[in-house]
Amino acid sequence: MRKSIATVCLSGTLTEKLTAASRAGFDGVEIFENDLLASPLAPEEIAARTADLGLRIDLYQPMRDIEAVPEEIFARSLRRARHKFELMRRLGADTVLVCSSVSPHAVDDDALAAEQLSRLADLARESGVRVAYEALAWGRHVSTYDHAWRIVEAADHPALGTCLDSFHILSRGSDPKGVEDIPGDKIFFLQLADAPLMAMDVLQWSRHYRCFPGQGGFDVAGLLRHVLSTGYDGPLSLEVFNDVFRQADAGRTALDGLRSLLALEDNAGVLPLPAPVIPSGVAFAELATSDPEPVGELLAALGFTRTGRHHGKPVDLWEQGEARVLVNTGTAGRRTDTTLAAVGLETADPAASARRAEALLAPALPKRRGAQDVPLESIAAPDGTEVLFCATGRPELPSWTDDFAYTAASGAETALTIDHLALTQPWHHFDESVLFHRTVLGLSPHDTVELADPYGLFRSRALSASSDGPRLVLNLAPTPGEGGETRARHVAFAVDDIVTAVRRFRAAGARMMPVPANYYDDLAARFDFVEGELETLRELGILYDRDERGGEFRHCYTETVGHVFLEFAQRTGGYAGFGAANAPIRLAAQRR
Repeated sequence: MRKSIATVCLSGTLTEKLTAASRAGFDGVEIFENDLLASPLAPEEIAARTADLGLRIDLYQPMRDIEAVPEEIFARSLRRARHKFELMRRLGADTVLVCSSVSPHAVDDDALAAEQLSRLADLARESGVRVAYEALAWGRHVSTYDHAWRIVEAADHPALGTCLDSFHILSRGSDPKGVEDIPGDKIFFLQLADAPLMAMDVLQWSRHYRCFPGQGGFDVAGLLRHVLSTGYDGPLSLEVFNDVFRQADAGRTALDGLRSLLALEDNAGVLPLPAPVIPSGVAFAELATSDPEPVGELLAALGFTRTGRHHGKPVDLWEQGEARVLVNTGTAGRRTDTTLAAVGLETADPAASARRAEALLAPALPKRRGAQDVPLESIAAPDGTEVLFCATGRPELPSWTDDFAYTAASGAETALTIDHLALTQPWHHFDESVLFHRTVLGLSPHDTVELADPYGLFRSRALSASSDGPRLVLNLAPTPGEGGETRARHVAFAVDDIVTAVRRFRAAGARMMPVPANYYDDLAARFDFVEGELETLRELGILYDRDERGGEFRHCYTETVGHVFLEFAQRTGGYAGFGAANAPIRLAAQRR
């Protein structure tokens, strides 16, 4: 289907927005009136520029406070409409959005609303324009799509139809199935937006927190299926008001918007993409560093053994049980601090994973391998993390481990596996990253949580494949870019007996994060423990959480090396969280 984006979604001048939409691959745009008014280009120049970019102007928006008003006010609205319809002729746009009135002068009179909209449509038809009437969720008298449709139906004018907007429908909890009662040829336009589920005024919710489909909590795909069942064949158009989007790079935002529509079509069964290959585990975490000594000392203290060296690159393989960590010193000229730079994900079919990623516009990374290297498909996540699709140790597929010359056996004192990976995101890439990992990798998002940091709020959202599959935690730190602690990432390792493991780590010289005594005094007030357990937790600096079903989570952290630290976690009783209640303790300790 044709894909369109409203200029209000993007940052920059109108020219910059049009260029970004074209480069991303959109077919058309909705021109937001304020963008046109602020442009130095004449309407004819905008029309020519849009055509040169391969775009069509699908909608001009918005006209407001038109219907169900006293006659003298409506007469002024018709005068304004004449000017706007002439402007649209110069632009080459044939559909105008009319929002339901929020004017204090509007009256609750559907017959008057229908009569005045019909007169507006008469004027529009003379100019070759169609009127798409939309119910704003906060409209004074018309706030639901079915109410707007009843008025359009009563007006019975060929140049008057309705505009459906997923935010206005789903934010009010309206049943989208009723959309199927509207003839497809009377749905003149479809605007799509998602949003996080929030308890707040719907106007403020709409103006600041909309996001692209797949980034929030609405069932936008379900709504789309209802709309398409009517026979609607117009464009799928994004209309998103979002403070972050309006400040972020327009090109990236537009590309992310197109990815959201491709994934939406796939989810709704409109245009099936290559099926996602859900990752089954984490093959490795790769740390890039210019100084491998502190990293090696930390891994050795935790029982890891350096088991191999890449045959052509300065990359060491460290192993402990089933956990694998690569230490890459090949970026010494570009990087000064240790960071979590790449993740290898186990997949049943790496080539199919790459095809899915390509279909969803994920940037493939150039192949930097020697003639003898195992071919690996890799892509870049929005935050720059390299994601590699791996098949480890399967005889029917090449394994990345074949690139390493083994020099020692894996450490086995503690049977570690990778429990989850936590990736701190730049402030303007958080929603983009959620959509990327959800659609490209097929991970399912958890609820967003906000955590207290000593200097602000720390926003976090986890994604996982299954109870035993890979887990990713995306964190949006406050004060982005100020100080290493705000950019730190970490790898969490699962252990069966965290007390024994921590005693062994500390005996080997591992430095663990200190935890204030006040924390354990609070634990004593919140939970009952078996005799001696709280004292053991206090002695070893182990944090504790318990969910409502009785599942327990015990975890602790190492010191930070560069921009990386490690976590050890023991889950019992089906605990599926990440110890969010303890995050403020960790964040405060790392600040110190």
